Amino acid sequence: MSEGAADKKNAAPAETPKRWKYKAVIAYDGTGYSGWQLQGNALAVQQVVEDALTWLDMAPVRIYGSSRTDAGVHAKGFVGHFWLTKHIPPANVLRAVNSHLPEAVRFMKCSYAKEDFNAQLSARGKEYRYHIYHAPIMPPHLVPYWTYCHHPLDIDAMRKAASYFVGEHDFRSFAAASDKPMDNCVRRIFSCEVKKSGPKYTIIVRGNGFLYKMVRSMAGFLMAVGKGVEKPEAVKELLETHAPRTARVETAPGRGLFLWKVFYKDIKA
Repeated sequence: MSEGAADKKNAAPAETPKRWKYKAVIAYDGTGYSGWQLQGNALAVQQVVEDALTWLDMAPVRIYGSSRTDAGVHAKGFVGHFWLTKHIPPANVLRAVNSHLPEAVRFMKCSYAKEDFNAQLSARGKEYRYHIYHAPIMPPHLVPYWTYCHHPLDIDAMRKAASYFVGEHDFRSFAAASDKPMDNCVRRIFSCEVKKSGPKYTIIVRGNGFLYKMVRSMAGFLMAVGKGVEKPEAVKELLETHAPRTARVETAPGRGLFLWKVFYKDIKA
């Protein structure tokens, strides 16, 4: 064995660079973005967040999100985890990142994360809210965040229909085809409510997981029930078919949808 080879064999192993793990709660207006997840041909929320974190750490940073959101969809309580090579107190991360983010995206909270925490895999459930506005005129400032419905809505019928979503079901009939195979379409919905305040209708749904465009499909069908196009019992009928979604189930526009909260403890209705 040569002297150089012997030195290399006996050399101490290189130390793994120290990194600090963080958890962030993120809010964003999705109007000008293609969704959360990075895309090669459009601006995503993840991209602007990673740009701000990379600027802060002076090294490439990848943030891992709790889920995907579609183009135009908003978030109040999206969660992500990431590592920094510099030890920066969470309060300082919060201030620094927000100073470098566009106004439509904000870190609302930042804290250290446990080593086994995963924003997506550790989640026990999520809450989504879908906003519908029914009145003769739609106020312009609400347009990016509320879906306009000119037809009167029967809220009692919508509430009855929403009750059929609760429980564990195969939601294949309420999911759009995605780039991933839908082998298991069974999800548990803990609660599904429809609330009304004047011209504003809000669908609030909590579940342990959601398929691609599932909440928007649920909202679209509840609007069809509210308009009298479908009966409330049609929800139960569609769930029992276990069949792929058809044109009968319309996808509501993305702008009315908010990822409201991600739960990391067991939740109930």
